[in-house]
Amino acid sequence: MAELLLELFSEEIPARMQTRASGDLARLLGDMLQEAGLSFDHVRSFATPRRLTVVVEGLPARSPDVSEEKKGPRVGAPDAAIQGFLKSAGLSSLDQAEIRADKKGDFYVAVIERPGRATAEVVAAIVPAIVAAFPWPKSMRWGNGRLRWVRPLHSALCLLDGKLVPFEIDGIGTGNQTRGHRFLAPEPFSVKSFADYAEKLRKAHVILDAEERKKIILDGARAHAAREGLTLVEDEGLASENAGLTEWPVPLMGSFDESFLAVPPEVLATAMKAHQKCFSLRRGKELANRFIMVANLQAKDGGEAIIAGNERVIAARLSDAKFFFDQDRKVGLEARVPTLKEITFHEKLGSQYERIQRVWRLAREIAPLVGADPDLAERAAILAKADLTSGMVGEFPELQGVMGGYYALDQQENPLVANAIAAHYKPLGLSDQVPREPVAIAVALADKLDMLVGFWAIDEKPTGSKDPYALRRAALGVIRIVLTNGIRISLRPLFERALIEYLNQNHLEVRRQVGKWSNLKGWENVAPSHKDVLRASSSAYPVSTFGDFFADRLKVHLRDQGARHDLIDAVFSLGGQDDLLLVVRRVEALGRFLETEDGANLLIGTKRAINILRIEEKKDGKSYDQPPDSNLFKVTEEKALTHLVDQVKQAAASAIGCEDFEAAMVAIALLRAPVDAFFDHVTVNAEDPALRANRLRLLNRIRATTLAVADFSKIEG
Repeated sequence: MAELLLELFSEEIPARMQTRASGDLARLLGDMLQEAGLSFDHVRSFATPRRLTVVVEGLPARSPDVSEEKKGPRVGAPDAAIQGFLKSAGLSSLDQAEIRADKKGDFYVAVIERPGRATAEVVAAIVPAIVAAFPWPKSMRWGNGRLRWVRPLHSALCLLDGKLVPFEIDGIGTGNQTRGHRFLAPEPFSVKSFADYAEKLRKAHVILDAEERKKIILDGARAHAAREGLTLVEDEGLASENAGLTEWPVPLMGSFDESFLAVPPEVLATAMKAHQKCFSLRRGKELANRFIMVANLQAKDGGEAIIAGNERVIAARLSDAKFFFDQDRKVGLEARVPTLKEITFHEKLGSQYERIQRVWRLAREIAPLVGADPDLAERAAILAKADLTSGMVGEFPELQGVMGGYYALDQQENPLVANAIAAHYKPLGLSDQVPREPVAIAVALADKLDMLVGFWAIDEKPTGSKDPYALRRAALGVIRIVLTNGIRISLRPLFERALIEYLNQNHLEVRRQVGKWSNLKGWENVAPSHKDVLRASSSAYPVSTFGDFFADRLKVHLRDQGARHDLIDAVFSLGGQDDLLLVVRRVEALGRFLETEDGANLLIGTKRAINILRIEEKKDGKSYDQPPDSNLFKVTEEKALTHLVDQVKQAAASAIGCEDFEAAMVAIALLRAPVDAFFDHVTVNAEDPALRANRLRLLNRIRATTLAVADFSKIEG
């Protein structure tokens, strides 16, 4: 079995594109080899700043011969059909086809023999095609060539079992040579296999594996920090970016003047990361006046010149940051609020100024529900977006909110207000902390719900993998805030309140959309002031679809926590489940119940009852939701079940009303034995129509009783 080694050597590939590009190259090459009939054992890909490399192991010497039959028209078919068949089969006359018979008569069959091809021949054909159509996010042309590549392509190395596979890519012929580090080993050298290639690259100061480069960076950075009694501010993304910028990474430590520590640490860390790709360091809990840079070579002077150069650049960048910080504090946040009229939130949803008018009203509504002071929540919401007009956020947009918190403290705002401003965008990701203080919770929820409802109202929902406004992240943020803080809150009234705020601001696109939902003529001229107007046509009102969206996000969150998605479906199917904390508690209780013997067996019996009832209702074209007549029952087991099911339904409903889901499960479990006995001794579809209908009504009563807990038909198993 043969080994294929392919390297595409170019000018520096942007770090952010390398991982995807190496994966795309492996995927495309593997797919096209398989399409050509060539199987293989493994395919691996690598990327450095100047090369994409892929190695395929276990390739055969040639693709297999293929025999294919193509059925044609009947004998005696019209000439047009005959000619079409000959053309599609690649035959020149019917003499080259066979005649075969089946039940419908004689018909033509073309037997097409395709001999296999040498693997080298296949590779020479498919690699140029892959390169020509490679899916770079951005590409360029250079010189007089027609090839588009991310950066000018210099050479292509292609070996099959150590032998050159000759072909050209836009005039660039393949070879068996590559180059090492741009400065430390620039001369070309020959290779004969992947093992030889990787070994010689390392000797030429190129580490092929990006994960190995990343480990060198992090281990070296931690070691530098430990020697100074400091702690590295871990940043996996920054480590990956530096691995994409270097072929021979060498971590070095630099320093900056301690006077810069008067600037907020987030500003210093962001400036060093954004401009110089440097890691920050801490001394205890405070930022230290040290940083880690990553050089791309082992300098003869130990890196002194590199460190000095980076220190000069860092000093200039931090001076700029300090200037922004000092200038921004000269203008109070409240004075900045009117200028938010000049910043568009969305063309259909108005300005940021209009947005904060909605958010502070919604925050006041939420505040008492989460134990926050409504006045503080209002104040924080009014000032929350003011830092968008600051010089610092203009330079570093990722610091929005954070800087507002610092500026609020600087102007003697209540610390709870400042904290809420700083935290209202959180959580920004799965690893980000959620707001924990009530005022911050109120503002963060209001901010996210306003955004979600607004984009929902203008029909800008996420579709497939596309979510340009990060609405999934916002919904997951709401879920995490509610669950982490153990908040009891109903979301539907808040959805409606948020929508009312949009309508009261006369957003035409929102009004038009609501008009479609409710089928009200002239809706855009109505000024709704209470929820009843929105419910003019509740069947068209899309709160249910919004709730489904939240249910899907909750499934994702709980699935990551180990919960079963079908149990979430079973609870949400009950309708009206907009208290996320109660949903989770019910799901957890249901999961524990189904792990018991009673729960597992009751699920089987209940699903059997539901399935029989569904089939018979469909067949009969009617429902059996009337109460069963106990006088019609003849078998002991159906009498016992009838007597118990009403008691269980009442007990389960009472427990649910007290939010005691464990007690509800205990009550439901009492049905297990009677349901089993019923199906063992009772024939539901009795010959007597009245008896059959009465037993179907009893099955409906079982279904209705279990619906107090969950929709068992949604549960797998």
